[in-house]
Amino acid sequence: MTADVYIDTPLIIAGTSYASRLLVGSGKYRDLAQTRAATEASGANIVTVAIRRVNIGQDPDAPNLLDVVPPSRYTILPNSAGCFNAADAVYTLQLARELLNGHKLVKLEVLADDKTLFPNMPETLKAAETLVKDGFDVMVYCSDDPVQAKLLEQIGCVAVMPLASLIGSGMGILNPWNLSLIIEQASVPVLVDAGVGTASDAAIAMELGCDGVLMNSAIACADDPVRMAHAMRLAVEAGRHAYLAGRMPKRMAASPSSPLAGRLA
Repeated sequence: MTADVYIDTPLIIAGTSYASRLLVGSGKYRDLAQTRAATEASGANIVTVAIRRVNIGQDPDAPNLLDVVPPSRYTILPNSAGCFNAADAVYTLQLARELLNGHKLVKLEVLADDKTLFPNMPETLKAAETLVKDGFDVMVYCSDDPVQAKLLEQIGCVAVMPLASLIGSGMGILNPWNLSLIIEQASVPVLVDAGVGTASDAAIAMELGCDGVLMNSAIACADDPVRMAHAMRLAVEAGRHAYLAGRMPKRMAASPSSPLAGRLA
């Protein structure tokens, strides 16, 4: 069997194809050199940037993230992290569009509070509707609620991104059943966003049928972020191939690997 058998279809978001199904963040690293090294090790094509926290040209006198994560090599995904209402989120992403020369692909986040960082779904829906009408391609952080995810898709979001658990918690996927329901009904990509802690969490997300995984803390807060980025790359690829292969059914009784019929005495 040749290696070509295992070639996967690309991840397609808003009509653009991406070879990697791992999306990474750009915060919490020791310095920009480590950001560059971990991003490269991840193999990611899409890098998300918190416009309210990271300099991509707002301050010409400060180090610029785009010097180490250049738009010529990566798709920059500006996000509205740190916004707690629809108006602030919309303004932040409009600013990002100006800074990135008309860039349309954005990640919408509207948070409910600064303790849980749980999505504020009424404000998220409101902001999503405004941004879609304004011509943005909106990927959206949301609760793991199938009803809310479907509403966002119907508004016109190009991807829904339910949390696995709280942002930065590293708790992994706490409600795989809800994720499965979202995946089953979706006609846009579903990407796990928030809560991944280690490689097995990423693999499980992909085995459930998610189209991709976005993470930041799980890589940046590891003892060795660069090695963890590489591990996450392998985990996402392994989980995707396991999903495509189709796992064996679970059984209540043992089933021997070698046949018993016709065995030698």
